[in-house]
Amino acid sequence: MASKAQPRRRSRRKQSAAAPRRRSAAAAKRPKLARAKLERHVVLAVRGMALFPGVVLPVGVGRPRSVRSVQAAIAAQQPIAVLLQKNPEADEPKPADLYSIGTLAEILRFITAPDGSHHIIVHGECRVRVHAFEERDGLLHARLERLEEEELEPRPTEIEARFLALKQQARAALELLPQKPDDLENGIQNASSPSALTDMIATFMDLPPAEKQDILETLDLGKRMHKVATKLQHLMEVLAISRDIQKRTKGTLEKAQRDYFLREQLKTIQKELGEGQGPELEGLRDRIAKAGMSAEAEKEARKELTRLERMNEGSSEASMVRTYLEWMCDLPWSRASEDSIDLAASERILDEDHFGLAKVKRRILESLAVRKLKPSGKSPILCLVGPPGVGKTSLGQSIARCMGRKFVRAALGGVHDEAEIRGHRRTYVGALPGNIVQGLRKAGTNNPVFMLDELDKLSASFQGDPSSALLEVLDPEQNSTFRDNYLAVPFDLSRVFFLGTANVLDQIPGPLRDRMEVIELSGYTEEEKLEIARRYLIRRQVDANGLTPEQLELTEPALVALVRHYTKEAGCRNLERSIGALCRHAAMRVAKGENMRDGTAQPIRIDEPDLHAILGAARFDDELPFRTSTPGVATGLAWTPVGGDVLFIEATRMTGKGELLLTGQLGDVMKESARAAVSLLRANATDLGIDPELVRSSDVHVHFPAGAIPKDGPSAGVTIYSALVSLFTGRPVKHDVAMTGEISLRGLVLPVGGIKEKVLAAYRAGIHTVLLPARNMKDLEDVPQKVRDDVRIVPLERVDQALGEAFDVSRA
Repeated sequence: MASKAQPRRRSRRKQSAAAPRRRSAAAAKRPKLARAKLERHVVLAVRGMALFPGVVLPVGVGRPRSVRSVQAAIAAQQPIAVLLQKNPEADEPKPADLYSIGTLAEILRFITAPDGSHHIIVHGECRVRVHAFEERDGLLHARLERLEEEELEPRPTEIEARFLALKQQARAALELLPQKPDDLENGIQNASSPSALTDMIATFMDLPPAEKQDILETLDLGKRMHKVATKLQHLMEVLAISRDIQKRTKGTLEKAQRDYFLREQLKTIQKELGEGQGPELEGLRDRIAKAGMSAEAEKEARKELTRLERMNEGSSEASMVRTYLEWMCDLPWSRASEDSIDLAASERILDEDHFGLAKVKRRILESLAVRKLKPSGKSPILCLVGPPGVGKTSLGQSIARCMGRKFVRAALGGVHDEAEIRGHRRTYVGALPGNIVQGLRKAGTNNPVFMLDELDKLSASFQGDPSSALLEVLDPEQNSTFRDNYLAVPFDLSRVFFLGTANVLDQIPGPLRDRMEVIELSGYTEEEKLEIARRYLIRRQVDANGLTPEQLELTEPALVALVRHYTKEAGCRNLERSIGALCRHAAMRVAKGENMRDGTAQPIRIDEPDLHAILGAARFDDELPFRTSTPGVATGLAWTPVGGDVLFIEATRMTGKGELLLTGQLGDVMKESARAAVSLLRANATDLGIDPELVRSSDVHVHFPAGAIPKDGPSAGVTIYSALVSLFTGRPVKHDVAMTGEISLRGLVLPVGGIKEKVLAAYRAGIHTVLLPARNMKDLEDVPQKVRDDVRIVPLERVDQALGEAFDVSRA
């Protein structure tokens, strides 16, 4: 049998070798197809693309079934059949939705991105024709045959001619592109076969998927090369016409026409690439046109918009530029509130919102009058200085009501970065404008009442000095061209009504303080607090705690006790908190139904005896007689950032060598005042009836109670001297007398500051006589008339006058 089979094999080899010579020229035009047996492979349905043999392409895999198909092919280490969908909208394509001719592809890589999306890189092996589909394990499989082309050697003349012409045509098309891809040019140049060249060109031509599928299904190589050459020629004509249009219109189009043409062209390109930014850019362009910017600002905005149009939508820089343009469009460049200043109505508003403060209200009304007479004038910057709780912030809101403007408040407490005022440069990630520009955007107008709160709490650091950045903001001569670092263009602040507040004037830097007109607000008297509580605080707290005016009755004695024994402050914040505690107590009782008697709702009545059960023991008692009942104690007056206060100075002596001991956390100036008082005592001991030897042989200890609170200043000199004289003479100081003033070694009483706050503190403490330096009597004009009527003011030229008023003659 072996001998018989051998001749047959030789015969088949002879026939195979002789076959090419027997083929005619017509047969060379037909594809040489080697039919193999049918194979079964997993199917990957794609849309929007066609894969050609010999080409490596990335393919996005999004549908769960497609992901499982790819994973199954990889697990089986087999190629996958890539078939184009007829209907790209079908999410679950059936066999009828797929073309029967596709490409068998080898999966080179399977990639899962961080966002969970999947991608594969495939290499087309050969064309395939599907004979039958079948479902297995929830996946679509196909029984297919490979359509592998047989290369003829030598190539037929017509195919060789088309091959060379197609190469030259493809290189010419690449020359028409604005940016020629080098890899594609090299691939075309090095293409080894007509079939590979044709499939490569068809892959990278911008054609609809259906047309690419038509080329893929054209099995006759000559016809396929003709189709590709025809479509490539059409593309070359479009590119040539586009280049010719650009050349012809380059010198004739005006700038606006050229911008429009290029913008429309860019839109078309971005739309084809899927990178268009939609109507958002058109919206920004319209907003820039309607924002009313200055010429410089609009030029900068349009420049940034042009940059944005050229960027990829997903880039981080595009997001930064878009944010900048939104800020530019949102700012009120030309939007302003119309002033409606009526002085009579303004005076009524100020009286409704605030009780007292006559001098402050008068100065505000003067500013409003000037603004009404000269709207374009540059009004001064007002700075309200006073202790907490006296109504500085609410005055700003009242001014806004009087002028019919928006109110904006910027809290500057703790700000230590200059960028908080001027903004960050856009080179920083997360950059934003400063508080000034942010406040104007919030107000929506370019002329709001802008309150800069807590100017005395600004602090400098290595990041800059924000108080220096405010110099331009608060200067009417400069702020018309204020330049925020983020905007990088000038913004006019001259129409803004700036208003500053502070607790302590000395802590505001001198150059900044020089740009403002200071209006000082002192603390309230007991009568003013009672009236403020009746008019505002009770009503506000009743509403805040869910009550009605008929459900709470706070008696007059209870309110007086609340002011005298539970709150002693310059402002009214603690008083309002205490009233709020009473309202919460009443709300609890109302909620329990304790106000119901015989089916009728009765008000919850709170009288003076009820305060102890609700608020606890009284915090402030009349301790003046107790504290000054023994010799060596005198009552002084001190100024603090939260108003005036009463200060007790105690002195005692021990046998020693005439040394002086000071305690109470004192500053250097107060220590020097104590030493001056001791020296003055020793120098005048004989005249005061004190044994000089007793003074020399006694160590003196002067103590300032409340040692946790720092104290400094020269104004306690008279009080220290009076306490020392009381100690050595054994005569107590009157308990209803308080004093302040600096002393000199010649016995003169020198002027000090904070007179208004000190006198009000003495009045609140129940002191009837206040000893002041004679040169400070002019400062009493700021003290309310009610206080001046109730408190006896004694001017002092020398310390001897203070001793005459301080000691009780009946106990001498």
